Amino acid sequence: MPIYEYRCPECSIFEAIFPMGAASDLQPCPTCGQTSRRKMSAPNLSKTGSAAFKLIDSAHRSASEPQVLTGALPPGSHRKVQAYTSNPLHSKLPRP
Repeated sequence: MPIYEYRCPECSIFEAIFPMGAASDLQPCPTCGQTSRRKMSAPNLSKTGSAAFKLIDSAHRSASEPQVLTGALPPGSHRKVQAYTSNPLHSKLPRP
């Protein structure tokens, strides 16, 4: 069911849930009882099934709750670096 927003002239904005098309333009305020007018607001559309939403959600979650990996490095991680040149003078150059 959709959520409709109403603005009370005395209090503030409040929400009410009605079946679609059953909401009236005027509604009594739950706090003070004055007649409140319905406020036009943007719909809350969700893209929960999309891959983009899952990526954005995981990026926001990792900012405050980073995933911590535990365990040892996999075997064979120490590889011999292949030389790009066979000139022995190049081995004396500083490395970045």
